[in-house]
Amino acid sequence: MENNTAKGKYGEILAKDYLISKGYVILDKNYRSKMGEIDIVAKKGEILVFVEVKARTTIDYGYPFESVNRKKQEKILKSSLLYIRQRKLFDYQLRYDIIEIYLTKEVKINHIENAFCQ
Repeated sequence: MENNTAKGKYGEILAKDYLISKGYVILDKNYRSKMGEIDIVAKKGEILVFVEVKARTTIDYGYPFESVNRKKQEKILKSSLLYIRQRKLFDYQLRYDIIEIYLTKEVKINHIENAFCQ
């Protein structure tokens, strides 16, 4: 991958395809609000899942999930609550996941469910 944007977009495509293969329905990608961005919004059964995707070619600077710090989590949480209000999706359980994409010789996907809580 030539840059972080291309790497991130490719990671999001892989994550979306992975979620679909696991029975999730994708409701939105790259949802933006004044509060921040959510990479993927999906649902599975009665669970509404907000997914942060982190793609890396190396772990030299830490594991992907480590970059989803408290400040980033708060932005995702605030954006998710706005998303729920805008779309009137009040009857779902909420979950916040991180999908790590390792873009090495062999692509590896690590799905961390309930990575952080509301």
